[in-house]
Amino acid sequence: MIAYITWNINPDIFHIGPLTIRWYGLLFALAFYLGYLIFKRIYKRENIHLDWLEKITVYMFIGVVVGARLGHCFFYEPEYFLQNPIEIIKVWRGGLASHGAAIGILVALYFYARKIKKTYFWILDRIVIVVALAGFLIRMGNLMNSEIYGHITTVPWAFIFIRDYPEGFPVSDMVARHPTQLYEGLIYLIIFTGLYFFYHKTKMADYGGLIFSIFLVDLFSARFIIEFFKENQVAFEEGMKLNMGQWLSVPLVLIGLFIFIRLLMKHRFTEMLAPRNQ
Repeated sequence: MIAYITWNINPDIFHIGPLTIRWYGLLFALAFYLGYLIFKRIYKRENIHLDWLEKITVYMFIGVVVGARLGHCFFYEPEYFLQNPIEIIKVWRGGLASHGAAIGILVALYFYARKIKKTYFWILDRIVIVVALAGFLIRMGNLMNSEIYGHITTVPWAFIFIRDYPEGFPVSDMVARHPTQLYEGLIYLIIFTGLYFFYHKTKMADYGGLIFSIFLVDLFSARFIIEFFKENQVAFEEGMKLNMGQWLSVPLVLIGLFIFIRLLMKHRFTEMLAPRNQ
């Protein structure tokens, strides 16, 4: 018999009176903090006034929260939220969509780029580095919540999510599932590492849109594939050959390919990948 990994982490870290500190919230906050540190290094390197660093945190926070919440509400449960619009603002009850967060970030950064008088691609090429890291941390938060897991499987690294069952339910009767939070999170971490290397060690950041295009193609191609292993998030996806996450990933991959191919038509890839010290 295969000894699957039993997962029963309490999503709450501790309580202070009525206030509950949860792993998801902590990891979400950590994503912003680490993103701030990385961007501080980028701004110092490129002689951007650090006053703008404080402002981008605000723009990003609003873009992520509003975009992710509206994305979940209108991509996955539009009928319910249109009938109960007050529920949209109850973010603490859960329900955030990464595709919505991506759209929210793109909109927020458009206005931010105009404020600092930089091109849109300049900010996008740099922000995706920290977005990939944030994606890793948020998926780890999903793991702590025992949510967004995969289909039933017999692979030896499968997880039994104890908290998905009623208290007292025998573990022997529980089924093991793909830990898709880990799959997705680790891929995001690899993408972050690659983008960070491209920015610091090559000339790719000098070609507006190149790093951004690689991010779009890699991240959303991975997301498209991983969705085949995931449980559907809402009932209407049951009759679909491709679920909502996959349909939303396709245009983002195509946009990335379009930008990448346009750059290749103007520049040699070896030229763009040349070490920065040359």
